[in-house]
Amino acid sequence: MKKTLLFSISLIFCTMIFAQQTTSFGVRAGASSTGMRGDAISSFKNLLDFSNGMINPTNRTGFFAGGYVNIPITEQFLIEPAIYYSQKGYVLNGSFNVKGMSFLGANAKARLNTQYIDLPVVIKTNFNGFQLFAGPQISYLLNADLRATAGVFGINLLNTKIDASPQFNRWDAALTGGIGYEFANGFNINAAYDYGFSRVDASRTMNSYNHAIKVGLGMKF
Repeated sequence: MKKTLLFSISLIFCTMIFAQQTTSFGVRAGASSTGMRGDAISSFKNLLDFSNGMINPTNRTGFFAGGYVNIPITEQFLIEPAIYYSQKGYVLNGSFNVKGMSFLGANAKARLNTQYIDLPVVIKTNFNGFQLFAGPQISYLLNADLRATAGVFGINLLNTKIDASPQFNRWDAALTGGIGYEFANGFNINAAYDYGFSRVDASRTMNSYNHAIKVGLGMKF
């Protein structure tokens, strides 16, 4: 993880030194659909007791927002470091017990809400406005909580919030890439996929990895 961070920082500074054109800045925000690859359910074995294996994990809808810097290398290639606040997580639907409570979930849902600071550094190509980009991304976990709810016939029987931060590794690493289009006035739209390759649990013993699909709108100044 430290090597990835040092490489990303070195790449930014080296590119700034050798940039041949004017550096520009921009802001970007959008929606995301996030989840976990691998054994996501086992990530919460210390918080929830599952029954009969009837658990269905689904993606969580969130948003991201932040700023970026375009550092041109040639007319067609540039480096884009960025910093984003990003909501991630996933949703579990099924039957489970909350540790410390005797309630057995009926029509239960557990929503993992994680908040990260994402620091991607991508190499981007630009051909008449059409863009392709890819590069490494490191992320720092700000907070993680698990909200468990359950009810029968529209009656809310359980609504509790659990601090899940100790279950997670503070640092995460991923590869990100996607496509986009930038108009002449600097307005742009893009779609990206983040593929996590760092285990998210604090003990790093379970094969659980973040992944995300993101669609954003931006403006370059």
